[in-house]
Amino acid sequence: MIRPQQADRPAPHPQPTAAATASASSFYTALRILPPPQREAMYQVYAFCRAVDDIADRDGPRPQRLAELAQWRDRIADLYRARDNPKDSTALAATIRRYGLEQRDFDAIIDGMCMDAERDIRAPDWATLDLYCDRVASAVGRLSVRIFGVPAPQAGPLAHHLGRALQLTNILRDLDEDALIGRVYLPREALAAAKIAATEPRDVVTHPRLAQACAPLIERAREHFTHAVRIMNSCARATVRSPRLMASVYSHLLDRIEQRGFAPPRHRVRMGRLRLIATVLRHGVL
Repeated sequence: MIRPQQADRPAPHPQPTAAATASASSFYTALRILPPPQREAMYQVYAFCRAVDDIADRDGPRPQRLAELAQWRDRIADLYRARDNPKDSTALAATIRRYGLEQRDFDAIIDGMCMDAERDIRAPDWATLDLYCDRVASAVGRLSVRIFGVPAPQAGPLAHHLGRALQLTNILRDLDEDALIGRVYLPREALAAAKIAATEPRDVVTHPRLAQACAPLIERAREHFTHAVRIMNSCARATVRSPRLMASVYSHLLDRIEQRGFAPPRHRVRMGRLRLIATVLRHGVL
């Protein structure tokens, strides 16, 4: 999923409250600039995302994690069966009704979490990686753009491109952390082109030709950022303030990742607080 920096992630909680879950995240700044109704709606979506993400990333028996994700799928189905019932006063149900959120997007996010829970993803092909990015990132975007009020013609393409740009940046940033839990999301085609035959995650991320395998992801992420910015430039400014801020922050992270390079030992690239404040000011959203 589109993860905030690990140090910013609040500790897992069986039933996280929306505001508390989002408050310590690097996404909080992008959400805080929204009007209160949209901000609370995004907190509800983000709390759901965090809950299922924590299940997928948690240690423990895979069948148990998959069962918990299935329970979440049932909960979402129940919300949609009762969405026209005004007595259903839960915050997420109210958000679904108010913004017309699609059940298939919640289900897609759960499908993406199941991909992580079923087995450790190791060198998927490009098509599988793109499907994963669609489920764990662009599906979140499809829910978000409805809340932001992005017009329908721009909403789907923006979610598609910005979601993939953010997720590919996350993959490049989190190489070492993912390897520690047995995962490597770099596509097999990119590894083969770099003449990396290793499949064990730690062997991949310490390989001397790792930068060559990462280069296609950097290129694709930049292409998606370019498309996303072009789409946002065609939208009313108020509807894209949050996604524009996220794009600016993550494209800066991508630049820093490339500048740092991939030779070990690698320091983790982070967005400094002053830089974040300057980015917010530059976009005129304070």
